[in-house]
Amino acid sequence: MNTEQDNPGFACLFPGQGAQAVGMAVDLCAESPRAHEVFRRGGEVLGFDILAVCTDGPAEELNATRISQPAIFLHSMAVLEAMGERRGLEGRFGQGLAAAAASGLSLGEYSALVFAGALEFEDALQVVGKRGEFMQEACDQGEGTMAAVVGMAAAEIEAVVAGAREAGFEVGVANYNSPAETVISGSIEGVAECSRMLDEAGARKVVALRVAGAYHSVLMESATRKLQPWLADLSISVPRMPFFGNYPGARVEDPEEIREGLLRQIENPVRWEQCVRGVLAAGCSTALELGPGKVLRGHVRKIDREAKVESISDIVSLDNMGVVPV
Repeated sequence: MNTEQDNPGFACLFPGQGAQAVGMAVDLCAESPRAHEVFRRGGEVLGFDILAVCTDGPAEELNATRISQPAIFLHSMAVLEAMGERRGLEGRFGQGLAAAAASGLSLGEYSALVFAGALEFEDALQVVGKRGEFMQEACDQGEGTMAAVVGMAAAEIEAVVAGAREAGFEVGVANYNSPAETVISGSIEGVAECSRMLDEAGARKVVALRVAGAYHSVLMESATRKLQPWLADLSISVPRMPFFGNYPGARVEDPEEIREGLLRQIENPVRWEQCVRGVLAAGCSTALELGPGKVLRGHVRKIDREAKVESISDIVSLDNMGVVPV
């Protein structure tokens, strides 16, 4: 891994739902007072001890959408605060980190926007908490699911999905993760039929995902409707660096376009591959994945094998990171 001086063009990427695990953030909060303060304040804003759930679980509770979304957001913020504390950076939430671009996967957009100075921490947390709550309610109201399609071009998948929809099945594309993986989402019947059609059309494999509902599909309509007034009141500034949004899959600067994207991505596809390609085109051949898990690292490597990604989730990875902020 090059140092920041060798490679000044590096990006900060932030994970979304699914990266959570029992035990997350425990060492960060034990070793870093500023990281611990993130979770303490998070508990006050959310109204429950979220650090206790992250520490002890049970997994079923942590994996619930209403818990996992704010937990992952707070973990990313805690990593930034621990980094600032241990590296002597000025400002809060990575503001002194000399990154050249930022993006986040679904929920991770809120983390990226706080890092980029477009959102205030507590404002973002409040909306993330409501987002998780409203998406949980949408999951509980309908029977939806998702499946990952491997080894088929996105255009071919789109054609099969269109055929399934014309046949009356409720299904759509949810995530363009990489050239190797696209995710579909919809009703249980719709995803099952579309998966069968994709198998017949030559997909290498279609893997049913263990999820609570049909994220990034029309089955999330109630969550979009309920979150809209919260997003309408959210104060958004122009990002201090290039920010790549999921809804357009491109750089977004205008605060109103950012607001619209945060709302629309609930029911529409996450164009993660396009976001990563935008980051790469901005001159970032190195990235930090800031938060739990290593999912984004895998996606980026499938998009560009030459790209270098370091996953920073705990004190050990933080202290050993090769990209040096100045």
